[in-house]
Parts: sequence; C-alpha cells; structure tokens
Amino acid sequence: MTAFPESRRDDVVETLHGQEIADPYRWLEDPDSPDTQDWVRRQNEFTEAELSGYPERAWFRATMSAILARPRAGVPAKKAGWYFVGRNDGTQAQDVIYVAESLDELLSGGRVLIDPNTLSEDGTDSLGSFTVSPDGKYFAYGINESGSDWTTFRLLDIASGEPVDDVVTQSKFSEAVWLPDSSGYLYLHYPVTDGSEGTETSGLSSGRLTLHKIGTPQSEDTLVLHFEEQSTFISTEVSDDDRYVVALITEGTDPAAKLWLFPITSDGLGEPIKVVDEYRDEIFFVRMSGDQLVLQTDRDASRGRVVLSTLDGVFTDLVPEGESTLQAVSATAHGFVTLTLVDAQSVVTIYALDGSGARQVEISDGAVVGLNSSAKNADFFVGLSTVTDPTLSYVVSASTGAARALPELVRGTSPFTPPAVTVERRVAPGRDVPYFVITRSDLDYSAPRPTLMWGYGGFRIPIQTDYRPGWSGWLAAGGVLVITNLRGGGEYGSDWHDAGRLKNKQNVFDDFIGVASHLQETGVTTADQLAMHGRSNGGLLIGAVMTQRPDLFKVALPGVGVLDMLRFHKFTVGAAWVSDFGSPEDPEQFEDLLAYSPLHRVAAGTEYPATLVVTGDHDDRVVPLHSHKYIAALQHAQSGPAPILTRVEVNTGHGFGKPAAMVAAEWADLLAFAAHHTGLRVG
Repeated sequence: MTAFPESRRDDVVETLHGQEIADPYRWLEDPDSPDTQDWVRRQNEFTEAELSGYPERAWFRATMSAILARPRAGVPAKKAGWYFVGRNDGTQAQDVIYVAESLDELLSGGRVLIDPNTLSEDGTDSLGSFTVSPDGKYFAYGINESGSDWTTFRLLDIASGEPVDDVVTQSKFSEAVWLPDSSGYLYLHYPVTDGSEGTETSGLSSGRLTLHKIGTPQSEDTLVLHFEEQSTFISTEVSDDDRYVVALITEGTDPAAKLWLFPITSDGLGEPIKVVDEYRDEIFFVRMSGDQLVLQTDRDASRGRVVLSTLDGVFTDLVPEGESTLQAVSATAHGFVTLTLVDAQSVVTIYALDGSGARQVEISDGAVVGLNSSAKNADFFVGLSTVTDPTLSYVVSASTGAARALPELVRGTSPFTPPAVTVERRVAPGRDVPYFVITRSDLDYSAPRPTLMWGYGGFRIPIQTDYRPGWSGWLAAGGVLVITNLRGGGEYGSDWHDAGRLKNKQNVFDDFIGVASHLQETGVTTADQLAMHGRSNGGLLIGAVMTQRPDLFKVALPGVGVLDMLRFHKFTVGAAWVSDFGSPEDPEQFEDLLAYSPLHRVAAGTEYPATLVVTGDHDDRVVPLHSHKYIAALQHAQSGPAPILTRVEVNTGHGFGKPAAMVAAEWADLLAFAAHHTGLRVG
C-alpha cells in the first residue's frame, strides 16, 4: 500500500435524522486554517512527486501547450452600433476584447478595448461579462478575481477607451442591465460580512436586484426587488421595445420561473405586472410582439415550445412542441431564431414574428456554443465548435437565413494541427443511453484501446460534441473519447431531466455504468483501459460511480465535484442545488442522498481505481472542501496499489476564466495520469 500524506481523523460524529454520521475530516472545511493549508501543500507535493515520474507527462505538457497556443476568437456581438469580439493570439492568458464600428473593421483587426491580461500579474483575473449602454457610450464589464464568482463592475468610455470613475462591487451571477436612457444599470448585489475574496464558505444570502445610477456612489443605489429565501435568483433584461424591465425569478437552479414586468417610467420603475406568478414551468422571455410577449416554455411541452403570452399569462402557440428539443430562442429584427437539439446535435432555424416562415440556417456540422442576436439588428452571429476545433463564427441574415463563415476573426498561426476524427453515435441497450464514440480516422480500432469517458447528467444542461482542449490531446495520443448523454441533462427535454434528479438521481450513475459496460461488451475497451472524467456535477458523477463500481474503471478523474451530499447546502451557493439533488434537511431526501453520497460511500479495504481529483482554492461555487474530504477518505480506505492524488490549483476557481497556461498544465496532468494507468503509449 502507498504511504499517502497524513490526514488527521477527528472524532466528529453528528446525528442526522436518527443516524450517526461520522465526519472525521470536517477540519478541512476551513480553507484558510493553517492545518488545511499545510495539508494542501503536502498533498500537492506528493502529487507532484508522483506525476514527475510519469514518462507520458512531458509529451502531454508539450502537446497541451501547443493546443492552448492555437489562435482563437469568440462569437461577435453587435451592441448599440458597435461590434465586439474576444480574441486570443495563442500567447495570452486571457482573451482580449476588440471593438470596431463595422463588421469589416472588426474582421480586419479592430481596436483593443480592454486587455484583461493587464489586470493581474499572474493572469488569474478574468472578464466575466460585458454590456453596452444603449447610447453607445459606456462599456460595463465585470471582473472576476482569481476565478471567483465575485464580480466587480467597472466602466470604459468606448470611443476613447478611457476608464470611467464608477465602480460597483459585491455582485454575483449577474451582468449590468442598462436602462433605456443609459442613466444606470441593474445588477444583483450580495452584501457580505465575511469578505468576498473567493475562499469564504458561508452560505450565500439572496441576491438583491439593485439599480445603480452612473456617477453616484454605490451606497446610494436603489433596491428594486429582494426575496428573503436564501436561494432565490433574479435575472433581468430590458424588453426590445424599451417599455419594461423583464425579471425572471427562480428558486435555485430549478428551471421553473416566475416572470414579472416592471414598467419603465419617467420616474423610474413602476409596480410589477406579474405575468406568471408561480413556480410551475421553465420560462424565458424572447421579445415583445405589440402588447404581448413571445416566450420560450416547457409548459405542457417537455421538449419546449414558443408561445405568445398576454400580460395575464394566457399562452398560445407560435412554434408548437416538436420532436427536437428547444434549447434557446432569441429575438431578431424579423422575428426570432431558435436553437434546437436533434439527438444532441444543433439546428438553427429562423422564424417570422408570428411563427411562420421557418427556415433552417445552413451552417457546418458542430455544436452551437454562441448565439448573439437582437431585435434591433438585421444580422445575427452564431458560433460553432467541434470536438477538436474551437469556435468558428458565422454572420447570418435575420431575413433570409443566409450564413457566411468568418474564419478571418482568428488571427495568427497555429502550432498544432488536430487529427482528423470520426464521430459515431451509439446507444447502450437496456437503459437506452445514447453516447458518442470519437476516434482518430487514421488508426485501427479493431482491438480494445485506452478510452476516456466524459459525462455530466444534471441541471438540464445538454452535453454535445463541442470543443474542450483536452479532447484534442487525448485523441492525438491515439485514445478513444466517449461523450455520454445521461438522464438529468437537457438533451431530450424536461422529462429527461426529471428522470435524473431528486429521487431519480441514481439513474444518472446507472446510465454511465451502462455505457461503460457496453463499451467493454462491444470491444471498444476493457476495464483495465477505461478512464472516466467529469467536472462539477460531473465530478459528483465520477465520485459516485467509482464508489459504486470501482471494478469497471482503471482511472477516475473527478473535477471540482460536489462530493459531500449531506452538507453541500451549507456552503456558498450550494442551497441552490436542492432542486436537482434534494435537501439533506428533508428526512426522505436525506436517505436518497446518503445512498449515493461519494464521501459517505467510501469503504475501507476497497481497491479503488487510480484517482486524481482536481480543484481550485478560490472555487466559491463548489468549494474545495468537497474534494479535500473525499481525497482524505479515499487515501485512508484504499487497499489496492493505485495512487489516490489531489491537485489543488492556487488562485483559481470553478474553471471559468482560468489562464491558458493553467488550463494546459491541468489537462496535461489529467491526461498523463489517465494514459499512464490505462496503458496509452505516447511519443
């Protein structure tokens, strides 16, 4: 047995719903204590010593560095007459925002408006969002420090590029939503008493919808709307006719929403019109149609539909439910555009305002990763990616649907050419779980090969064959990549989501296990060649599966996972996830959670797969204590020879905005670890 770094075991036992629950590593919940920091240091040193001996590491480091050095660009957006795009020449830690007065000027290069790489010495501060005042004067951008969800809003004068002396702090899960007269913007404010550094763990209070007037101190901001319930979220936008502030109100991550309209008057905001005032269905505002609203909803339509709604919430169909899954709807100058999923693959269609004239947009195969359109613009932009290629953007006519690719947005020479790949759609029988098998087109796969499985299965989030830097690295090495579509996700509508949440959460794990079994039964791979990876809710997936069926996998790679299912609701935004997981405070749901909680299913004397857990010390979404406690428990329980390691990144959070070099280094370690233990030969 490996001698792992010591993890102190305390005699902490809590009685929950009549059951005694041991929690010997509760001391690791304090990220700032000297004991925790010493533990992290020792674990990182142990991991580095182990990985430094892997011959695969140098190859993956060089390969991932080359992949992250590929020039790339995001999806353009037109706002208040200006064109914007994020671009990276391949050498920058963070994408740089460019601005231009025309699309042709943007394609020719444009002007640097803001370079987030100048915000911090180590490149860990990132641009979280940006919006533009309707008069085209101000650029309001949100900065996230060290990968935290905490946001600080600042302003630039777009024409001159000069900063404006106006700052708003302590926001989360929000962007600046401008009033039509450009006098100020709405944002979600989270007043805190224990700091907003990104390492605090206390439960987050309910956000306060607040109005900030430009040129006035934040202390004078006006409270617009607030609910006492801890996990209530409010998202806002201004209607395309500038008559209303549209507020969508949700309880945590539950898709069911209330929809209120605040009339915009010369005196401010009027009393809300409560179009939908119950948490019943998923609802998104699209645009106005005269005095009625165009909405996206799953009411009486698991796959979604587009409806016209009166101000008192009476719906009539514009685009009825079909066989495909409605993922997003956005306004255009001539009506609206829909993004649907046909067996987890993207289709973009334009419609007239009355729902007539459906016309599919002809764009290359790929997963849509961006759709920027507006009722005020004649064209809109679509971004697609594939497993091995980052975003390729198109400009599309809102009236005809004619599309033109914009490869010139990407500027620079790539040091890496991804391999040609073959994507095959398969279904695991019995549970009827669809999945993709991706292989290099030039290799022989007649014999089983090392395989990396990816999954998520939660929060109605669809999983597609879109770009992640590590996929190119694994495929270039000759490995098989498998992307699974599990219950709990959003690929097949709300019924598919419901089949994998709350009391049905075990279905997600069974689906993943079913695909793993099918891969082995059909000769794609073997148990000694199979690695699995997932992040966040996908980290929970990996943690649960490896404790339930450790025999099916050689390698487990849980990333920033929710792993303590009895205490997740007590930290930062965790209470918001009760809609998918259930509440540990409820006796019946507690039993369901305990049955699969990865931390609590770890059993001494079990031979677990080789495991590498990754997390960030500034992850204030899924706080790192989940990973810390899980690793300590696994190391204590491991009876086999496989290593149990953790990799704690400093000054990074849940993943968004991580500097390119850190992304490359993390992927290199994950893939080298998987390759080493599954027998994938590289170089």
